[in-house]
Amino acid sequence: MTDEQRAWLILSGAFVSDRQLSRLLDACGSVEAAVNANSATLERAIPHETHRQSILQPDESWLARAAAWLAEPGHRIVCRRSVDYPALLAQIPDPPILIYVAGSVDCLHLPALAIVGSRNPTRGGVDNADRFAAQLGAAGFCIVSGLAYGIDSAAHRGALRSKAYTIAVLGHGIDRVYPRRNSQLAGDIVAGGAVISEFPFGCPPRREYFPLRNRLISGLSLATLVVEAATRSGSLITARLAGDQGRDIFAIPGSIHNPMARGCHKLLRQGATLVETPQDIIDEVAPQLDQLMQNAHETPQPEKLNKIQDKDYKLLIDALGFDPATSDEIARNSGLTIDQVSSMLLILELEGEIESLSGGKYSRMRSNARQ
Repeated sequence: MTDEQRAWLILSGAFVSDRQLSRLLDACGSVEAAVNANSATLERAIPHETHRQSILQPDESWLARAAAWLAEPGHRIVCRRSVDYPALLAQIPDPPILIYVAGSVDCLHLPALAIVGSRNPTRGGVDNADRFAAQLGAAGFCIVSGLAYGIDSAAHRGALRSKAYTIAVLGHGIDRVYPRRNSQLAGDIVAGGAVISEFPFGCPPRREYFPLRNRLISGLSLATLVVEAATRSGSLITARLAGDQGRDIFAIPGSIHNPMARGCHKLLRQGATLVETPQDIIDEVAPQLDQLMQNAHETPQPEKLNKIQDKDYKLLIDALGFDPATSDEIARNSGLTIDQVSSMLLILELEGEIESLSGGKYSRMRSNARQ
C-alpha cells in the first residue's frame, strides 16, 4: 500500500465529506499532507472532533485489513481526484471521496442505466427487470443496481445473461455481501463488471446507509428505471435522488390491482416517463449520449479518458467488419478501451450504422456502414 493510498483510506474511514476534503486539501496541498496536518488545520476543515481524531489517531489494525484486501487481484480504491473516478458520479452533490472497487474499473466509465425496484416483486416484475436489463445491456449500457433481492437481482442477472457489464452498489463495506444469499451473484458480477462501495472496509449494513447507497446508484447512471415499487420504498428514494441530480426517471406501468405498481404510478403522476420497451429508454437518452460524445470532443481528458475522435470510429468500424463480434473482441482488435468501444457502439446503433445481435455481439449494417 502506497502512502497516498493509506492517506485516502484514513480520510475514508474518518467519513470526511467532499466539501471538508476540498477545504483540507486546499490548506495542505496533498492528501498525504492532509492526514499529517496539525490539530488546528484539521479543526478549520473538519468540525466533528470524532472525525478529526480518526485522522490524528487512525486505527492501524483496520488499515492493515484494508491493505490486505487491496492487495487481492481486482481490488482497487478510486479516489475523488483520480482520472478513474466516474465522471457522472463526480457531478452529484457531495460525491464520495473514495470508492472501493472489486472488478473492472473500466465499466465505471460506460454509459450506465440504473434499474431498481421491489424486494418482493411479482413474477412479471422479475421478468421485466431481466428483459430490460438484458436488452439495454446488449445495446451497450452498463446496468447499475443495488444487489438486493427481487428487482435488483433480476436486473444484474439479466445484464450478465446478455454478457453486458453490471455494477452492484453496496450499502456497507465491500468486504462482505448483504444479503448473504446473493454471494454467488456478487461473485458473478465481479467477473462481469464491478461491485463498489463508498463505505469503509468492515462497515456493517445499516438502515441509514442505504439511502446514501441509492444516491450512488442514480449518480452513476444517465437515468433510473423503476420496475415495481410500493408507495413507500427505497426505489422511490432512488428515483427522487435521480431527479435531484438532474437525471431522467423512467417507470413501467402495471395493473391498478398490483400493490407493487403503485409506486410506479405515483412516479408517473409526478412526471416520470412511461416506458413499455427498452427501445423507449434508448430513444429518450439518445440526446444525452450525443451530448456526452460532444463533450468528449470538446473537453481535454486526462490519461485513459481520451477523446473519442473520428479516427477512433474508423478504427472501430474496421475492427468490426461484417462478421458479428463482441465489444471485448472489437476493443482487442481496434486497440480502443472497452469504455470507448461501448459508448461508440451505442451511438452507431442509434445512428443505424450497426446492429446489436444476440449473445452481446454487434454487426455492421451493410447498407449504411461508413466507408
